[in-house]
Amino acid sequence: MPTFPHQPVPARASRRAFCRTLGILSGALGLGAMLVAPPAQAQPAYTITTPQIQDALAEKLPRRYRLGGLLNLEVQVPALRLLPAQNRINAVLPVVASGLAVSDGARDAAGSLDVDFGLRYEPSDRTLRAQQIHVNALRIDGLRSSAAEMLNGYAQQLATQSLGEVVLHTLRPQDLALADGLGMQPGPITVTERGLRVEFVRKPVP
Repeated sequence: MPTFPHQPVPARASRRAFCRTLGILSGALGLGAMLVAPPAQAQPAYTITTPQIQDALAEKLPRRYRLGGLLNLEVQVPALRLLPAQNRINAVLPVVASGLAVSDGARDAAGSLDVDFGLRYEPSDRTLRAQQIHVNALRIDGLRSSAAEMLNGYAQQLATQSLGEVVLHTLRPQDLALADGLGMQPGPITVTERGLRVEFVRKPVP
């Protein structure tokens, strides 16, 4: 019976064949894992930057208030500072006072209203609004002592009227289109160093 001489396979070719087989096997195993446990999809979210909030406030402020005919207040656009650790926003609103309660009636008195607040989503008009407004300080230099005492008692109402009724941001229908298609709706609002992050949650089953 004829015999054939043994031809040894070069080491380089053997390594290439082994790597090719290993690659095919790894691909098959990977595909099987994907079929068994598909990767979870990230939850959709919507981010609002500080300048966007600042622009919204600039459209609503300044606001003017009269206190008993003795004092006129103008609350102006605030400087904002994000407080991620407290999940709140700090706002310092410049305040200009004029009227009979000012020591020097010929000049306006300047000061500031320092507050911080949380946020809520209002589904009826797709807006973000301030809530749980806390007054840190209300200072106006140049007021008569009686007027200063009256103003301190009015500080919380002034803050609520200045910020509680103001829309901080409005989500457009296109901003909600993806989440709505996935059966989700805006939920918790988180204050981050980069802005506000609106998380989306599953809509309740009717």
